[in-house]
Amino acid sequence: MKQLNFIDKIKNIKIDIRAYTLIFALIAIWLLFGSLTGGVFLSSRNFSNLLRQMTIISFLAIGMTPVIITGNIDLSVGSMTGFISVIAAYLQAILLPTFLPGLFPALSVELLGILSTIITIIICLLLGLLIGMGQGYIIAYGGVPAFIVTLGGMLVLRGGLLAVAQGKTIVPIEDSLRLMAQGYLTKYPGIIIAVIAIIILFLVTLQSRTKKKQYGLKIKPLSYDLVVASVYSALVLGFVLIMNSYRGVQIPVLIMVIIAVMVTYLTNNTRFGRYIYAVGGNKEAAKLSGINVQSVVLKTFALIGLLCGVSGIILTGYVAAGTTSGGMNYELSAIAGCVMGGTSLMGGIGTVFGALMGTLLMTSIENGMSVMNMSVFWQYIVKGLVLILAVYADVTSRKNKSL
Repeated sequence: MKQLNFIDKIKNIKIDIRAYTLIFALIAIWLLFGSLTGGVFLSSRNFSNLLRQMTIISFLAIGMTPVIITGNIDLSVGSMTGFISVIAAYLQAILLPTFLPGLFPALSVELLGILSTIITIIICLLLGLLIGMGQGYIIAYGGVPAFIVTLGGMLVLRGGLLAVAQGKTIVPIEDSLRLMAQGYLTKYPGIIIAVIAIIILFLVTLQSRTKKKQYGLKIKPLSYDLVVASVYSALVLGFVLIMNSYRGVQIPVLIMVIIAVMVTYLTNNTRFGRYIYAVGGNKEAAKLSGINVQSVVLKTFALIGLLCGVSGIILTGYVAAGTTSGGMNYELSAIAGCVMGGTSLMGGIGTVFGALMGTLLMTSIENGMSVMNMSVFWQYIVKGLVLILAVYADVTSRKNKSL
């Protein structure tokens, strides 16, 4: 009898095959490039560069996921990121230095730089939020297709970028802003954060089981949840130790993880998150069930606008300038990361974790080919083929499920 109970428990364990397949594919790609580059790809230095390289696109992919889940798309995120990046550079290099010293004559040069960075961050986040809400309002309440609105937004914002930059690179950038994109945590703060993250991971796992019991929902065996939490804990600790063997955990990567956790909680554990999936699954049924579809769509575009603000700020700090080419083709990389991670372009399906894994996979391919000194045209060809393959797999899986 005990044996039968154990077998039943095993059968009740549902595994996200697509997510694990993506992880195995990622490991295989790492091993392949590690072999082809004589171990250079697998070095802690290259992994550090790889993760930093993916952060800017990751912010966009995190925001793009809810948008695509609702059955929409945003083609303006690249231009919006570039536009906000140029605005940030303009504020720091031209506008704020002209009046901040007069307003705060008692502050030192270093404190004025920090104040300039704080003001720049606030303005850029608000700007991204407003642009996202503006586009979202036209889409949700104006009834204009998201493809058209965001395509127009892409052109308008790219034009705005060129108007602000005037064909020049805008410099200099404050050290405090560069620190956000180029800085590292020292050894011990990184370890402390890893320990705190592991403790939170186990507490959340146990709390989730308790809530499921209260509502009479099916729960997986305790041993399974503990093993999963232990695996994730090992990955967190291993990541920190590998990064500490180079220069430490990168600040932009830490920001990315925090935002990913927040948006994951938003989509998985809130009413708004459930509404996002409901709208993407069946818009008409969502309306009939009392969901304010227009409000949900508006909020998803406001969210991605806010994250474009974050991406633009980090881009400015990373490049240490505002450039006319900032954000070019970022929208394609963000969409590719989402699709690679299992987000369906048909709507209703997708996760933030999957989008991050997809972005990491695409960035790994790009980084590996760069380490191998492959021509740029091959990089575009390979990434395009991988994207087509991912969309084909999504369409095929949907057809098989409908049969």
